[in-house]
Amino acid sequence: MTRAQQRGLGQAVLHLVLLAALAAVMMPIAFAISTSLKPYGELFIYPPIWIPSPPKWDNYVEALTFVPFDRYFLNSSIVTGFDILGKLLSCSLVAFAFSRLRWWGRDTLFVLMIATLMLPPQVTLIPQFVIWKELGWVDTFIPLIVPNFFGGPFMTFLLRQFFMTIPPELDDAARIDGCSSWGIYWRIILPLARPALAVVALFTFIANWNDFLGPLVYLNNKDQYTLAIGMYGFLSRVRTEWGPLMAAATIMISPIIVLFFLAQRTFIQGITLTGIKG
Repeated sequence: MTRAQQRGLGQAVLHLVLLAALAAVMMPIAFAISTSLKPYGELFIYPPIWIPSPPKWDNYVEALTFVPFDRYFLNSSIVTGFDILGKLLSCSLVAFAFSRLRWWGRDTLFVLMIATLMLPPQVTLIPQFVIWKELGWVDTFIPLIVPNFFGGPFMTFLLRQFFMTIPPELDDAARIDGCSSWGIYWRIILPLARPALAVVALFTFIANWNDFLGPLVYLNNKDQYTLAIGMYGFLSRVRTEWGPLMAAATIMISPIIVLFFLAQRTFIQGITLTGIKG
């Protein structure tokens, strides 16, 4: 076998492995979409019917009316939108201080911040709940939004690594022209860091849009439920509405898929360039 044939065989095996991995990842999504179009009598047939005939589109109508889906969607949008804004603002500011400014103890504090990644969020859940309860902010969106305005170790690390790939000569040139540190951050760093900011926004969107534990702990009023916890309305002791539930789940994941494909090139660029230098 020639070297070209060996290379071609290796590429074929690699593509087969990637296709198998893709099938494994897409299987749950395909199952959810298939279930969302089935009548109740076909849900538990074995072997399963992957393509319902005819499809029951009424499940999507019922998904939007069985629970106040529009209200839950609005609540999720409000919480996620403010979370993205807070995370972008706070993490970019902290990353700018860690990467572009020189001050005593900078590297030590950066290591301490990274060390907090090893602390499970469940460890601080009860102390945080006690603090929010004492402030009277339980059963509001504030505990779900405000923490994102105080940064986060992983997103700060990601942005800091990207900021360090930007040539420091740009800072020197800007200071010669009389630009302040705030001006460098706003006029130079942020415009050049759009790929990394897009990655942070996408990660934050996915994490908060799908967050179940936070709303479960802090929200008691059903009018304030987000989609992740509001979908519990499809479950009951008598009967679980699996068709409408899977239809609601399909609608719920649609914004994530659309957002990823719209920002796919910028997202991949941000992931690729992050951590080249530092």
